[in-house]
Amino acid sequence: MYTIKTLNAISPVGLAKLNKNLFDVSVDTDAPDGILVRSADLLNTAFNDNLLAIARAGAGVNNIPLDRCSEQGIVVFNTPGANANAVAELVVGMLIAGSRNVAAAAQWTQGLAGDPAIAKSVEKGKKQFVGNEIKGKTLGVIGLGAIGSRVANCAIELGMKVYGYDPYISIDAAWNLSSQVRHCVNLNDMLPLCDYITIHVPYLPTTKDTINAQTLALCKDGVKLLNYARGELVNTDALLEALDTGKVSCYMTDFPTEALLGRPGVICTPHLGASTPEAEDNCAVMAAQELSDYLKNGNITHSVNMPEVHQPRAGGKRICIIHKNEPGMISQITALTTEAGLNIENMVNKSKKNMAYTMLDATGAVNDALAAKLSAIPAVVRVRIL
Repeated sequence: MYTIKTLNAISPVGLAKLNKNLFDVSVDTDAPDGILVRSADLLNTAFNDNLLAIARAGAGVNNIPLDRCSEQGIVVFNTPGANANAVAELVVGMLIAGSRNVAAAAQWTQGLAGDPAIAKSVEKGKKQFVGNEIKGKTLGVIGLGAIGSRVANCAIELGMKVYGYDPYISIDAAWNLSSQVRHCVNLNDMLPLCDYITIHVPYLPTTKDTINAQTLALCKDGVKLLNYARGELVNTDALLEALDTGKVSCYMTDFPTEALLGRPGVICTPHLGASTPEAEDNCAVMAAQELSDYLKNGNITHSVNMPEVHQPRAGGKRICIIHKNEPGMISQITALTTEAGLNIENMVNKSKKNMAYTMLDATGAVNDALAAKLSAIPAVVRVRIL
């Protein structure tokens, strides 16, 4: 029986994926084998020695200490794409709402309460909120992953001309992308072409301030910018200056800050991107399945700190070894399995940066004594026998 601790409210639809005969799910267990989390801050949390995995029901993992987890042999999962439709729908909605000044117009209309000549006031006042249609306009999409590709495809269907920039586009994303999306190999070439720009890349040290004074200078005057990925992808000082000069006519974002609130041309929503019951269900289901498969079978899918490794069982027992990505590790491992007289039915080894994972299906004397010898290899972090 594995114990799973839930932090935050995890969708019951996801929790239902954890077999009650194999998993004891609780909010207050002291030494869990796995953790299911959404936004709870774990950066300063001390983890028990038997904690094997943390599954984040969402894409971002800024609330989890990845380096420390790797050092302790804790696999960290996320759920890329599970909330993609929710975010994409909001982006498309804001693309239209921002073009038609819906937020400002709706707020102004509330002020007409009690006006005896409301019909005349509406006709007179609406002129200040006149916007444009998006059909025929050009949208630039930075990042063509699960969300960006959905936005691009939808914009094509709405009659927009769409350019996409993503130097790391995956094969799956490319297959899902409309053939009408024009791929740019250089961001600087795409920016001057666009009436609208939307950004959909993860927040990394290399992507911080993707939109900055230099990139904004390349944009059309009056460009509209959407950011429903991460607030840090847009440099706030540069953006505010661009709003003052008219370089940016509208900034729509899901990440309000004190500097943005009350600024003309800025529309802030309170981090609504993935806040739908459907997205929460999808994220919880994916996180629960990832956690379950790893704890039961040692398979790793969608880990942010360990390599992707999954294979069907080939018989016997399964040996799962998390270790540093160093030369000679395979020979050290197989030397011990040979010494134990094991017959290896299947074996896979993958690495991710400085971490690696070796998984063997073997018959013979697969026991605690072997696990102890494997654990004694200096670069080995954790050994599990399933």
